[in-house]
Amino acid sequence: MSRRHAVPSPKPNLETRASDDWPSELYRILKAAEVRQMSYVPDAGHSQLIRMFSADRDVITNVLTTEEEGIAIAAGAWLGGQRSVLLMQSSGVGNCINMLSLSAMGRFPLLILVTMRGEWAEFNPWQVPMSRATQPSLEAIGLKVMRAETAEDLVETAEAAASLAYESDQQIAVLIGQRLIGKKQW
Repeated sequence: MSRRHAVPSPKPNLETRASDDWPSELYRILKAAEVRQMSYVPDAGHSQLIRMFSADRDVITNVLTTEEEGIAIAAGAWLGGQRSVLLMQSSGVGNCINMLSLSAMGRFPLLILVTMRGEWAEFNPWQVPMSRATQPSLEAIGLKVMRAETAEDLVETAEAAASLAYESDQQIAVLIGQRLIGKKQW
């Protein structure tokens, strides 16, 4: 007769559960800011937000082969009278650093949401160097960088970033801490 070992169920963490819905809050904020285009390289950290935008018939979604394409799309959207957002992972920042000069020199609004890797509970050592370089690289090219570590901070930060980007023609990157997006599982 085999015996099953009872594994105690973890007690629900209401704070964590409440914060699990931050992608919906980001979607709400970006819709309120009248974002009509969203560009992304597929990323697990942004997957829920990507699904919401992809299901929205009022938003054009652009799957990118490299993050730098998203900078050009953002410029074109702005010139065409639309607001856009670019979603990427911290490793993608290095791929588009040169193209970011377009937004700096053109002075058009740019909002980038960056999910961080190479920080909290990272299993892949290749993610660590770009994680360390993400914020300094973005700041060196002229972007204002804001960071959020909790869902509550992210909602407030994203609202402020959207306002600053779209109302003041600023280039803003919001870094979403790895602890917020959770440990990546392989």
